[in-house]
Amino acid sequence: MKRFFTFLKWIFIICILFVGHAYITGNTHIFKTLGSTVMKGRLGPSVDTRKVFSSRKVSNGKPQPWMEDSLFGKLKMPESEVKELEKYQTLSFLVVKHGKLIYEEYWAGYSAASATNSWSMAKSIISILTGCAIKEGKIKSVDQNVGDFLPEYKNTGLKIKHLLTMSSGINFKEQYINPYGYAAKALYGTDLVKLHKKYRVNNIPGKHFSYLSGNSQLLAFVLLKATGKTVSEYASEKLWKKIGAEHPAYWSLDKQGGNEKGFCCFHSNARDFAKVGQLMLQKGIWGTDTIIPYWYYKKSISLAPTLQKDGKPNDLYGYQWWIVKYKGLDIFYARGIDGQYIIDIPAKDMVIVRLGRKRNETKVNGHPKDFYIYTDAALALVK
Repeated sequence: MKRFFTFLKWIFIICILFVGHAYITGNTHIFKTLGSTVMKGRLGPSVDTRKVFSSRKVSNGKPQPWMEDSLFGKLKMPESEVKELEKYQTLSFLVVKHGKLIYEEYWAGYSAASATNSWSMAKSIISILTGCAIKEGKIKSVDQNVGDFLPEYKNTGLKIKHLLTMSSGINFKEQYINPYGYAAKALYGTDLVKLHKKYRVNNIPGKHFSYLSGNSQLLAFVLLKATGKTVSEYASEKLWKKIGAEHPAYWSLDKQGGNEKGFCCFHSNARDFAKVGQLMLQKGIWGTDTIIPYWYYKKSISLAPTLQKDGKPNDLYGYQWWIVKYKGLDIFYARGIDGQYIIDIPAKDMVIVRLGRKRNETKVNGHPKDFYIYTDAALALVK
């Protein structure tokens, strides 16, 4: 019994030291990190984080429901493909072709109205909003200096295009397991502005492609400064209302009334995410409204002239959109860490949306293996 109480005493002391260290070092985010992951039996957060973080509403306007293709409800996915989708805990799988809904399926009680976290698909939305701000003249061009909006980056050579192409040269680190790394602090912390003041441009901007969430967050700060509106307000006005989203979306904040997490955490449903894909499939045009300039659309889905770490030319990324050539098809897509995808295949006039809880961590030519699985499944449905 004495040993037991001694054990409890040491556990108590360790807990006190842990809590004290967190407060002294300014790492109080660790409590929410562990409470949302390890304490719930996970190494990472759930896709259902709407209630975990404070959020701001991205209001929709008049809904424009999807038209249904004559084949909608009649197509059946092969059992082998269904097993692949279920293996990665797919929640939503949707295919739009020629502007009409042709296939839709949900799992685990989710539906067309169910909103989940976009994770890094939000980066592609931030890119669209940057294009909107350029079209409005709020941002002069992709060559404008970031320091014009964020004084701490004056005289660094950092331009808007360097953030868009993930070539800022800033010393962010993209670590998802480290609870004290940038990603955990940005996701679970309560002051994104203060966090970002710790990072500096320490490499030549525009030279090397390095996928870093901090770049997208800086774009969100630029949008706030350039437009004078919160990112959610701007997204509502320039995107969500214009594409006829059927439901409002919710963008997670660092704290109540704070800043949007521009690198992630846009909560919406498969049908409305598909409208983002449809907008890009339509070259940035919705109806008679040019939402982003054509040249910006082209740059978004074209390989940026940067180098990968091994010195080879970038063959993966444009303006916050992933790019791949597969089965002779030019494809661009948005993706999130749990296998969230908005996939555009222009030659097929097709948009694919997959939302779920898991992805295959194996990369094939720089792209997650499950990306090919979902693309194949959609192509097989409508040959």
